[in-house]
Amino acid sequence: MKVSIIGGTGDQGLGLALRFAMSGEDVIIGSRDIKKAENAVDVIKNMLGKEEIDNLTPMTNPDAAAVGDIVVLTVPLQAQMVTLKSIKDEVEGKIFVDATVPLETCLGGKPTRYVDLWEGSAVERSAEFLKDQNVKVVSAFNNISAASLTNIPEDVQCDCLISGDDPEAKKAVMELAEKIPGVKSIDCGALENARIVEKITAMLINLNIRNKVKLAGIRITGL
Repeated sequence: MKVSIIGGTGDQGLGLALRFAMSGEDVIIGSRDIKKAENAVDVIKNMLGKEEIDNLTPMTNPDAAAVGDIVVLTVPLQAQMVTLKSIKDEVEGKIFVDATVPLETCLGGKPTRYVDLWEGSAVERSAEFLKDQNVKVVSAFNNISAASLTNIPEDVQCDCLISGDDPEAKKAVMELAEKIPGVKSIDCGALENARIVEKITAMLINLNIRNKVKLAGIRITGL
């Protein structure tokens, strides 16, 4: 299975690409600029101390979306729609994961404040835009920080809260998330529950800032 990270040159996208590549997945890093995608591959090679990595490929966003079995969007809110428009024709019938979190930073505000969207959540915004593409939309990776993902070789101390309306798509994403050491996948039900999950990110950022740390995460107990 090929995993395409759209916007994979950003902090979270690069972190996910790093962890999935380490787990042996076939990973494609997508970017608007192929040079940036190539640089991201070089960064991961340096982090792993390897000159060659045969399961990590740089591509433009549309090309990455076209070849991926699971397509993961990791861009800030202000880039969400323009990126979706660039890959819309390439994701038909695929599993599409949106990790976007609507934070006030997209408006020049604070990273600890959530921005309410008309559609209810960022992932529902994607689902509405892609509704004619027969795409299986899933919300995941919203609460796992880039700092935790790139903090190798340590395990990630955060559960992955996953929402979606297609059970098989959710199962596939849950299995992918648990390729990351330390991560446990939690099925949070329907896609609309991402409205709650996305807001947790703002709280975690606030905890990191207040406590002068970078690795705060969330665990669900008792299940």
